[in-house]
Amino acid sequence: MNGHEHDSARMEWTCPMHPQIVRDKPGTCPLCGMALEPRTVTGVEEENPELREMTRRFWVSAALSAPLVLIAMMPHLGASLLAGRLSPQALGWIELLLATPVVLWGGWPFFVRGGASIVHRSLNMFTLIALGTGAAYVYSVIARIAPGIFPASFRDQHGAVGVYFEAAAVVVTLVLLGQVLELRARSRTGAAIKALLGLAPKSARRLRGSGAGNDTEEDVPLDQIQPGDRLRVRPGERVPVDGVVTEGASSVDESMMTGEPVPVERGVGDRVIGGTVNGRGGFVMRAEKVGADTLLAQIVRRVGEAQRSRAPIQRLADQVSGWFVPTVIGIAAATFIVWALAGPPPSMAYAIVNAVAVLIIACPCALGLATPMSIMVAMGKGATSGVLFRNAEAIEVLRKVDTLVVDKTGTLTEGKPRLVSIVPASPAGLGEVDLLRLAASLERASEHPLAAAIVAGAEERGAVLTGVSDFQSVTGKGVTGTIDGRKVALGNRALMADQILDGLGLPPGFLGDLPAQADEMRRDGQTVLFAAVDGRTAGLLGVADPVKESTPEAIRLFHRLGLRVVMLTGDNRTSAEAVAAKIGIDEVIAEVLPDQKAEAIQRLQRQGAVVAMAGDGVNDAPALAQAEVGIAMGTGTDVAMESAGVTLIKGDLRGIVRARRLSEATIHNIRQNLLFAFIYNALGVPVAAGVLYPAFGLLLSPMIAAAAMSFSSVSVIANSLRLRWVDLSI
Repeated sequence: MNGHEHDSARMEWTCPMHPQIVRDKPGTCPLCGMALEPRTVTGVEEENPELREMTRRFWVSAALSAPLVLIAMMPHLGASLLAGRLSPQALGWIELLLATPVVLWGGWPFFVRGGASIVHRSLNMFTLIALGTGAAYVYSVIARIAPGIFPASFRDQHGAVGVYFEAAAVVVTLVLLGQVLELRARSRTGAAIKALLGLAPKSARRLRGSGAGNDTEEDVPLDQIQPGDRLRVRPGERVPVDGVVTEGASSVDESMMTGEPVPVERGVGDRVIGGTVNGRGGFVMRAEKVGADTLLAQIVRRVGEAQRSRAPIQRLADQVSGWFVPTVIGIAAATFIVWALAGPPPSMAYAIVNAVAVLIIACPCALGLATPMSIMVAMGKGATSGVLFRNAEAIEVLRKVDTLVVDKTGTLTEGKPRLVSIVPASPAGLGEVDLLRLAASLERASEHPLAAAIVAGAEERGAVLTGVSDFQSVTGKGVTGTIDGRKVALGNRALMADQILDGLGLPPGFLGDLPAQADEMRRDGQTVLFAAVDGRTAGLLGVADPVKESTPEAIRLFHRLGLRVVMLTGDNRTSAEAVAAKIGIDEVIAEVLPDQKAEAIQRLQRQGAVVAMAGDGVNDAPALAQAEVGIAMGTGTDVAMESAGVTLIKGDLRGIVRARRLSEATIHNIRQNLLFAFIYNALGVPVAAGVLYPAFGLLLSPMIAAAAMSFSSVSVIANSLRLRWVDLSI
């Protein structure tokens, strides 16, 4: 365990019945009143033992339920499997043997939760599941063991009373499937955190001594580093902790934290971030923030906290069950009492049969399928349309979003620097072709990302590059070298001051109108490099991160939907506003660090906005987790995708429009399913209770009740499948 994992361990309390309820101190669940149970949370979640156990229960139950369904279907299909070998009574005993482990072992967690809901006076879906499956099972056991207590009208030609083992077993198996899918989605929380922790090195090189050239070095574990320690960072190594450079200089790749593809120059007095990658230079730094205080550890903590606190879409059914469940239980009890006291003989048998019929027809099979089926179909539809939903909450909330916050680099733009401008100093000087050839030949010896962009641009334009001699990288300024006998320099204005006329006696305006042109290029979102050849200004090269071709259309579609679109970026304000103006975004929040991105999302939420955040980098992870819906680019980092509720496979922002349409269609479909399930129960329960018996002499046999329950489930499934044909075209 490294320092981050140890320092981020903490205690939290959660409800055993409602895992979405998480608190930082003891108390009771606001939904059911149960005492919250403590658990230790570390930076990395262990494998979920509950998921492993539920998965085992599901597969065993499914294997035993399949033959149960086949046996129950034989009379309805005219089948005569094992005819002449096994009597209906024998098949009934086989059903009992198959159903018993499914109900009593597979469904045991539901009976525990159902019992707890009764004890704590918070009736919910598990109450219905426990009572419905329990009633069907107990009734069937009694019918198999003591069929004589039932009236003759409920017996078949063989004298056997109908049993409903398959109804109890199938309900348990389906509910187990829903639990497995829910737990599996929840268990993915730790994957993003593991990826984040992988950015931190395991050890650091600490210096001992006065710093006057007699220092000694020692490799120590990261969790032993203390604020104030002097650390050496060599070329290519990761920066161990947050701190300040005290000696040396280098370029540092901070893209995994800031999202910006261009490395930044860091010298004495500049801050460096733990987890970022040092370039070709080496430096000594002073540790300032270690362990849980580092920026990386804060990102780990924020992602973990935001992902653990979520509300499942199933809460709508649970809320309605708050009155539906006790109503059904009351009706079943009243049915039993009325038939036992006033029913025809054998009154007790009629009381049991009709009370069980009420519980069976009210068994929450259709209600339990109403949301999971729609969600599963919607996720499949989304996947074929380039949209991956990570959980049901994202589908539910996305339709309510009114503010879309979008990261710039890699989300609005391609995320890869490209050469976009070549500006010769004057018509009488070098032309574009020669300027580019010399610049690219020089940069071919450099490892800087800007150099790679210039070389790639030259190759695309067919430039023939030549060798370079006397190559030198000037830290913080640029590069120099000799090409075909000509001294070439490429870098910033400080490098030009060193190169042009050797920096001696330079008159004001020695760069001519190039600075003004450079400012114009920067306003267009470009990073500008000055070029000099043989001590004279030669021109400018502009490198930029191009906007994706699909981005302008996506922004227009967002505005058409009435969304407020905000750009959020760590890039400088001039560049960010230039990109925003080009693609039609009105609001820009620029020059923000990763932890500040999450704070920006919080500020919008405090204003009453329902926020979706779209991003692609590690630096976006806290903001993605903080937003009501996080949307990751499929072309981005694994950390961003694991932190988000939605992933756009192709990295095309237009996928957000498809996702929103699918969200609206799915919630509408779920409401239809729930409405149908409750209307079915509202009509079926009174009939099962026997309200038609006084006038028409009609009773609803438990067998018919089970068939009606199955019909309601099939109807819900059929309605859910309609989502396959939802039009998501733009």
